[in-house]
Amino acid sequence: MQKLNFPAFEFRVKNRENKTAIFSILRKKFLVLTPEEWVRQHCVQFLHKHLAYPLTLLSEERKIVINGRIKRYDIVAFEPNGEINLIVECKAPSIPISQATFDQIAKYNMELNARYLMITNGINHYFCEMNKELQEYTFLPKLPTYK
Repeated sequence: MQKLNFPAFEFRVKNRENKTAIFSILRKKFLVLTPEEWVRQHCVQFLHKHLAYPLTLLSEERKIVINGRIKRYDIVAFEPNGEINLIVECKAPSIPISQATFDQIAKYNMELNARYLMITNGINHYFCEMNKELQEYTFLPKLPTYK
C-alpha cells in the first residue's frame, strides 16, 4: 500500500481468500484492505495515538440517514455525553479532495452537528471548526488534541 502523510503505525494484516485484510481496532475484525480502508485505519490510529481520542469514543463506518437516504460516515468521535465532536471523511489516496468532498461532509454535518470536520485522502488533510451560532466553518491548521 501507498505511504501516507501520517506517522508510521503498526497494523495487523493477513491474507484471506487471496485478499489482504487489515484489522480494525474499532470494529474488532479484519476488513478487506482497500486504499480507502488503508487511509481510514491510519486516521483512527492518528486520532487515538497522536490526538488522544479514546477508542471508546470513536466509531467507524456506521449508517446515518440524510434526507431519507442511507449513507455511511467514515469516522465519528463522540463526547462522553454522546454529542458528536468530530466527523472524518476518508478518501483513497488516488481520489483528489474536491468541492464535492466538502459538500458531502457538510451534508453529513447538517444531520450530525459536529464541532470539527476532517477530510483526508491520506496525503492531504483538511480540518475545519464549525461556528454553530454563525453557521460557518473556519479552516484550522490542525485538529486540537482531545480534551
